[in-house]
Amino acid sequence: MPKVIVSDTFDAEIEVDCLIIGGGAAGLTAALAAIEAGDSVLIAERDAKLSGSTALSSGLIPAAETKAQQAQAINDSRDVFFKDIMAKNKDRADPEHVRAIVNQIPKTLDWLGANHDIPFKVLDDFLYPGHSHHRMHAVPEVTGQGLVTRLEQAVMATEAMIVTDAQVTDLVVTGDGVFLGAICQRPDGASETIAAGRVILACNGYGGNPELVARFIPEMKDAIYFGHPGNQGEAILWGEQLGAGLADLSGYQGHGSVAHPHGILITWGLMMEGGIQVNLDGQRFSNEHQGYSEQAVAVLAQPERTAFDIFDARLCELGRKFEDFRNAEDSGAVITADTAEALADQIGIDPAALTACLQQCEALAASGEADIYGRRFDPATLLVPPYCAVRVTGTLFHTQGGLLIDGQARVRRADGGVFETIYACGGAACGVSGPDVSGYLSGNGLLTALSLGHLAGSSGGGVRQPE
Repeated sequence: MPKVIVSDTFDAEIEVDCLIIGGGAAGLTAALAAIEAGDSVLIAERDAKLSGSTALSSGLIPAAETKAQQAQAINDSRDVFFKDIMAKNKDRADPEHVRAIVNQIPKTLDWLGANHDIPFKVLDDFLYPGHSHHRMHAVPEVTGQGLVTRLEQAVMATEAMIVTDAQVTDLVVTGDGVFLGAICQRPDGASETIAAGRVILACNGYGGNPELVARFIPEMKDAIYFGHPGNQGEAILWGEQLGAGLADLSGYQGHGSVAHPHGILITWGLMMEGGIQVNLDGQRFSNEHQGYSEQAVAVLAQPERTAFDIFDARLCELGRKFEDFRNAEDSGAVITADTAEALADQIGIDPAALTACLQQCEALAASGEADIYGRRFDPATLLVPPYCAVRVTGTLFHTQGGLLIDGQARVRRADGGVFETIYACGGAACGVSGPDVSGYLSGNGLLTALSLGHLAGSSGGGVRQPE
């Protein structure tokens, strides 16, 4: 179990101003900011290469009032973005925290573009659930791995040190909670000691720790985990031992559209632009426009924890803009047929049921009425043959609760005050989704990864190891 060791002194083999634990998007962004703030920086990454949950995501970051939006003549505002987030979490997230992140993220994306040559474009083909404006920013690859690669390249161009295969197991602090350093384990069993003036916890949440998942989000304890296996909850466990403030540990991001058994994310844009989901009985079972996070719970409640994304050739073209979807096609996950009956035969569901389902969607579009789940159908986006299907399941992506932080991303104490030299960002910090799966607005994970990484890194400035 990760431990906090209390000591007055700490002799170490390596000494830096800033130790960053975790090499995903949050840690890499923090490193860039810390270097600019004048810190010497070491990133300790437990895996052999940098990736984190970011590499498994679509790599989309929501932000309002960015230069990328301006370049594409998208009229958006931080106030509207704030309202969208709060509406999705039903006002259960801390509004001051949400406001700070919404105000920070456009600065972060513009800074990454101007100072580190990381270009962003705004996806304007469709709106993600809960977003009132086009504000999803992506690097040209439109993948999470593309984002990680560009951030890593930017960090490699600085003097920051990146150490892989270095799993931090223990934090060393004084009795007053001043950070002294950390102990990390190597794959061969050897250990190394790193002293630092401050630490940034960028090690995400606890989605890869079955015991913590069962403890905090029991409804997902048997779900497939689609996040990074290194997300073992060290920040939570260290925080509990330190006496740090923790909040919204029951909050998380699920996803109701991961191709199974292929394990490939299928963009929810297909649902937003006319697609539907049916179960093994050929029946729709929810409003697909509510959000892909809570849809994970809806899919897992179906027979065999299975659903089918049903779409058409038009939406197939939309999907091909995403590398994940192209990979799904190459893997044989996308089934096509000229008629609904033929498609149903291929995927093993009742042809009459699927045909009736599609006919009901047409009738609802003609009447303008909402269905029993609250979804309305647009005649312009009704599905037409040839049809396509992907067998999917619901998954757990990453957790949204975590350490409470202040406006500089310093970890707050449960009994008041802050830890002056301990910071948290990304999934290690409490997010903006509130305590429930339905509070997750598309992109909330990378929103806090980059914005809080920038804040945490910028808050240093040559802070040296205490004598």
